[in-house]
Amino acid sequence: MAKVELKQPIVQEISENIKDAQSVVVVDYRGLTVAEDTQLRKALREAGVSYKVYKNTLVSRAVEGTEFESLRDVLEGPSAFAISATDATAPARVLAKFAKTAPALEIKAGVVEGNYYDAEGMKAISAIPSREELLSKLLGSLQSPITNLARVLNQIAEQGGAADVAVAADAAVEEPAAEAAETPAE
Repeated sequence: MAKVELKQPIVQEISENIKDAQSVVVVDYRGLTVAEDTQLRKALREAGVSYKVYKNTLVSRAVEGTEFESLRDVLEGPSAFAISATDATAPARVLAKFAKTAPALEIKAGVVEGNYYDAEGMKAISAIPSREELLSKLLGSLQSPITNLARVLNQIAEQGGAADVAVAADAAVEEPAAEAAETPAE
């Protein structure tokens, strides 16, 4: 079998991995101990990120003609690839966090949702919270006014009685209705 025929399945595997990927981050893993590499792989796996080491020439062929083609410029020396199909910022977040404890790990560059970022750009991407964190913050900010209203009504009930609560609740309901009636229909 020719060498090209042996390498074609690997190129195909890389193409399949990046086909639906939201982000691909390239790192230089030189200098990591086996224990550190094991910890890194575990952290990435828990975040739903695929982490593989491929030959640069095979990755270069696989990304040809894709949105990840801009990564070809950083494919020098030992390179590992963190690929995520679900959370675009997860590889950058996990790798940047791990690089703080293992300075030998160096983020070279990455493509997130079709945009190329160098090492500094990937550090900025790593500061973006995950989708779940953003949703929980949004939910918290939506719940805050309701919680505050409940506290005020509770305090009124404790101090003045139920009659004042009913008046305050009626006023709270009538205000939005009055505002809606004043707004002209489009």
